[in-house]
Amino acid sequence: MSENANSPRGGEFVHADLTGARFRKVQLNEARFRMVDLSGVVMRDVSLSSAEIDGEIDGLRINGVEVAPLIEAELARREPARALLHASDPAGLRAAWTALQESWAASYDRVAALPAATVDISVEEEWSFSQTLRHLVFATDAWLGAILGNDRPFHPWGMPFSDLPEFVERPADIGVDMDAAPSYADVLNLRADRVARVGEFLSEVTPERLSEECVGPIWEGGRRLSVLRCLWVILNEECEHHRFAERDLDLIEAGVTA
Repeated sequence: MSENANSPRGGEFVHADLTGARFRKVQLNEARFRMVDLSGVVMRDVSLSSAEIDGEIDGLRINGVEVAPLIEAELARREPARALLHASDPAGLRAAWTALQESWAASYDRVAALPAATVDISVEEEWSFSQTLRHLVFATDAWLGAILGNDRPFHPWGMPFSDLPEFVERPADIGVDMDAAPSYADVLNLRADRVARVGEFLSEVTPERLSEECVGPIWEGGRRLSVLRCLWVILNEECEHHRFAERDLDLIEAGVTA
């Protein structure tokens, strides 16, 4: 394919609306997509050799085969706790939490056997292992804080998602210190505290409590959600970020970080 001299090669598109756009004989080699909505996209005669996709893939068909069930089955084989993520009773939620923390415990042991600097290595601009744990602190503070009705739930060391400024002009206004650089040991202690808080809540939660509603975190715009729905978010965050962390540790050990 010949190169178009007017092509925005290497360009960056942020908040661009390309709904209904048509691409023909377009080169997207080495392109990166993040937080991009590809719902309903149709691709014909494309090459996806060595491509990687992380995200919601429900209903995706490749060569006529719906791949989501196949992928979910493989992910569940790797992480059995996935099968428990949508438990709707206290016992099931406790089982899911226990299974997830056992997976994280194995990851902590894995990291402890690697060079100390491993926890601060970023793979392909993703969060480092330490930053991932800080994000889970933030997620726990947000969603458990919503359940408990805490107006100031965030610890300064929590790592928010990248688009938080769309909802909060200054993260410091909700107590988050974007310049914080806690040691890994301090992060582990903070993380352990948040894990214990969720475990304590689950140990006492009742079916009636699960059906109660609360106001979601600030980015939910005042929307009311059930306690169960909020717990599902916590479980999903734990599961998905564990998958990402293990993926990146594999790459680090293979010497692939760029």
